[in-house]
Amino acid sequence: MRSVRPSFYNKNKTVALNILIKSAELDGKPVDMLIEGNRIARIAPHIGAEAAVTLDGRSKAVIPGLMNMHTHAGMTLFRGYGDDMPLMTWLNEKIWPNEAKLTDEDVYWGTKLACVEMLKSGTTTFLDMYHKPDAGAAAVEEMGLRAVLSEVCFDHFRPELSERCKNIITRRFSSPMNCSVRIRTGIGPHAIYTVSGELLRWVHDFAETHDLPVQLHLAETEGEVNDCIARFGTTPVRYLRKLGILSPRLVLSHVLHVDDDEVQMLADSGVSVVHNPASNMKLASGYRFKYSEMRKAGIRVGLGTDGCSSSNNLDMIETMKLASLLGKAWRKDPEALPCDEMLHAATEAGAAITGLQAGRIAEGYLADLCLIDLNLPVFKPNFNFVSNLVFAANGSCVDTVICDGKILMQGRKIHGEEEILTQAERMACQLTARQ
Repeated sequence: MRSVRPSFYNKNKTVALNILIKSAELDGKPVDMLIEGNRIARIAPHIGAEAAVTLDGRSKAVIPGLMNMHTHAGMTLFRGYGDDMPLMTWLNEKIWPNEAKLTDEDVYWGTKLACVEMLKSGTTTFLDMYHKPDAGAAAVEEMGLRAVLSEVCFDHFRPELSERCKNIITRRFSSPMNCSVRIRTGIGPHAIYTVSGELLRWVHDFAETHDLPVQLHLAETEGEVNDCIARFGTTPVRYLRKLGILSPRLVLSHVLHVDDDEVQMLADSGVSVVHNPASNMKLASGYRFKYSEMRKAGIRVGLGTDGCSSSNNLDMIETMKLASLLGKAWRKDPEALPCDEMLHAATEAGAAITGLQAGRIAEGYLADLCLIDLNLPVFKPNFNFVSNLVFAANGSCVDTVICDGKILMQGRKIHGEEEILTQAERMACQLTARQ
């Protein structure tokens, strides 16, 4: 079997060059934009400076790079595998048995496939929770995106597995990861029904000591809430508060089944929340996500796709539309979750969650941005660009992606894309057939 390439081998060897974007649309007006290093240095109606690379921005609009705040990148290998099943049946019968067979090479190519898909739809930063994060980091390093990679952990309430998780986490963070500042690491206890309270407390304390983010699935289904009440005598958010692990470093995904008091608990503790509309609807987990209530309470609310095995794609433009339409529908309010708010959730909110100076097109901010092709039917007429982007378009409207001041996709072409698609397909077939 072909082995995984050495960690952080940069086949692309892309370097940061000063980039001048000419005549791109920003807020309805044509502007020039100069990128120096990994920052936006200047935005003006006309910039006469010379640059190593000049991009023609005519008939294109510039937006911040999108930020996918919850996914499982390596699960691209399970796209379409085990569809139309309840959450726990899907996990127990399709996902966990196959994830037990994962190799570094599987995760490497699965993550590279995810990176291609995210670049093709305008994502430059993602929060990931998955197995074998070293292999995932190698893929992200080569592809040029930003990521926070959290190794998922389970103990299934078994003390021996809890100790194993602690040992793995301790070893992983005993020395710094050998990768660029684009990639950060965290810890990903899976859920309150797969991770004991004792391990959750330990993870919280370890993360505090080492200044790490923590990702956790919470209150995803009514069954989870009912089981939590039966097992722990209270609801999921109250259970976490009782454990003492609500904190600003905690990022909770799904959070569908919570009451107003729990929303306030999350706000008071500085917890961030990620809405995953496609996954929630496909798995029929729930649909009444309290976006407006959370925002009003002061919670940072980002958007995520979840993994390709539960949402089937990583298109954040589609995610914005789904979040908005779903919020309008269950509230019976056409003014709920407007398009501008969805773009904020997919950009600036993600930047706040990750602590990055990104998510805006402004001087001094990180040069993580996309050029959108306006010569498409979905942008004609273009009375309201953000409305067209959120409600009419999908990821195929993204022409060019720049991350950390480097061009990663231009004219929808990504270096090495053919090989990645071929290898990921091969790994997926081998994985599911493996005994």
